[in-house]
Amino acid sequence: MSDGPHITNPLLLVRCALGGVLMGLANLVPGISGGTMLLAAGVYRRFVNAIARITTFRWSLESIVTLAVIVGGAGAAIVLGAGIVGDLVHEHRWVMYSLFLGLTLGGVPLLWSLIRPATPAAIGGFVGGLAFMVVLVTAQSIGGESQSTGGGWWLHLIAGLAAGSAMVLPGLSGSYVLLILGEYLIVLGAVEGAKIALQDGGDLAEPLSVIIPVGIGAIIGVVGVSNAVRWFLDHARQATLGVLMGLLLGAVLGLWPFKAARQPEIGEIIRGQAVTEETLDAIKPEHWPTEAFSASAGQWASAFALVLVGFACSVGIGMIGGGEEDEPSSPPEVTPKK
Repeated sequence: MSDGPHITNPLLLVRCALGGVLMGLANLVPGISGGTMLLAAGVYRRFVNAIARITTFRWSLESIVTLAVIVGGAGAAIVLGAGIVGDLVHEHRWVMYSLFLGLTLGGVPLLWSLIRPATPAAIGGFVGGLAFMVVLVTAQSIGGESQSTGGGWWLHLIAGLAAGSAMVLPGLSGSYVLLILGEYLIVLGAVEGAKIALQDGGDLAEPLSVIIPVGIGAIIGVVGVSNAVRWFLDHARQATLGVLMGLLLGAVLGLWPFKAARQPEIGEIIRGQAVTEETLDAIKPEHWPTEAFSASAGQWASAFALVLVGFACSVGIGMIGGGEEDEPSSPPEVTPKK
């Protein structure tokens, strides 16, 4: 059965490419959901259906081309933008975090439009999702960011799995998951390192030690969620959307903007190892711990303005046309004629 306009339609191909690019950029910026970007481009349902069909061996040319165009656009955006975004986060952390906070909150109107009116199932899902995020952010805060950035390949795998799962859920940001797990700058640095190594003939071993486990985890997450999201939205739509809203609002707890990176101290644990005088200078900036600082009145005002800008951008992207392509994948209920 056809799932919409034929894939050779030039406009549809453009929309798929645009959705892929927006999704890739979203995965570089904590707070913007890749799923929201696909919704904005009007190809979310098509993307989820393509993955579900291919991974259940129901091959079709439309599904293959759809997936190739969207994934190709996302990959190009990630490779080209990783270094720029990573540098901005490291050098202007409070500015970028303020923007991320607004972008995150901008996903609330989209999810609310899907949930309303709130039902007991949606409220229960919301409480569960919010509680999960509170526990996750609290655990990350207690462990300290310097502690959370060095779990080795297994943490990279888990981070990729979590980020990939979030990547295709509207309103939930995969890159935010990487951020609170302490993997965000590490992954961006690895992507940029691999790009530089390929251009200059350098060593790929270190960046690939991050990219491969994160990539494997992300693929598993995307495939698993793409198949699961259809079932849950069809059979427990309100509860599922409530969970997403709880995850989204809980996400802002980990985006306090007034933090700055500091150079590690001797004896501090970074990436699972104690810092020594010999290893201090070899620690990359993206692995430095962060600590809160007292903001000035000007920084508070600027942060508030950036939150508003981020909120407006996120809401504006979510209002872009194309919604008719993103109705639930299940067929509409037909009322028998009397």
